[in-house]
Amino acid sequence: MATDEQQRKELGAFLRARREQLDRGAYGLPPAGRGRTVGLRREEISYLSGVSVTWYTWLEQGRDINPSRQVLDAVATALHLSVAEHDYALRLAGFSPTRPGSGEAVETAPAHVQRFLDALEEHPAYALAPDWGVTGWNSAYEALYPNVATTPPEKRNLLWLIFTDPAVRELLDDWDDTSRRFLAEFRAEAGPRLGDPRYRDLVGRLMEASPEFRERWESHDVRGFESRERVFQHPTLGRLVFEHHQLRPSDQTEIQLVVYTPSDAAARARFFRRRE
Repeated sequence: MATDEQQRKELGAFLRARREQLDRGAYGLPPAGRGRTVGLRREEISYLSGVSVTWYTWLEQGRDINPSRQVLDAVATALHLSVAEHDYALRLAGFSPTRPGSGEAVETAPAHVQRFLDALEEHPAYALAPDWGVTGWNSAYEALYPNVATTPPEKRNLLWLIFTDPAVRELLDDWDDTSRRFLAEFRAEAGPRLGDPRYRDLVGRLMEASPEFRERWESHDVRGFESRERVFQHPTLGRLVFEHHQLRPSDQTEIQLVVYTPSDAAARARFFRRRE
């Protein structure tokens, strides 16, 4: 395991490397000595970040200091660090990664995410946007829940479907428990974004449409995701048992993929046979 000293030295070397690779023109700065167009001076990063030259120099030197998160955030902005680079610097200094993104609207899953869903074939799977809008799914999931393909996009939200679609109540063997779990998981993820108009609108519409949602929302339950067994009572396929998993593409961390895997080989064969 790396020592604190090793982490400080790595942080310093990392910041220096990023600084020396910056394009001066991107900052509106003229060439430095001998016409050099790449690399900013420490003094320039100090000015751009609002961090003193001495403090920034100590950071690059790996001195035994304790920079605040605000200092590192300011330096990351001045250095134009990517999210991954910013997170790397924070972890080296002992901080947790950056806070969740803005949760911007995602209408359709990126093409490579959709191809991944399709490649899962017999495993029902779908993609969720940060507000839990269903943005993509595969044919196996459509066989499990056909309404996903016919529901208007503006209502194709997992939380909305759970609390307003009668077909979902019939499909879920344990609607009461699952709806409570999903609501608590949604709140855990959406908490920092509840001031966003899209989230306020979704919650407001559900408060009006569903007494169960209204009652449970006021309880402020919060719960992290847990892989678990899920039982569905399909109108034509009968009783189906799956394991419920969640994935996040490393390049699309705002999107979560939900995948149902048949609980055993017999269940997989039964699902395939009944779909044909």
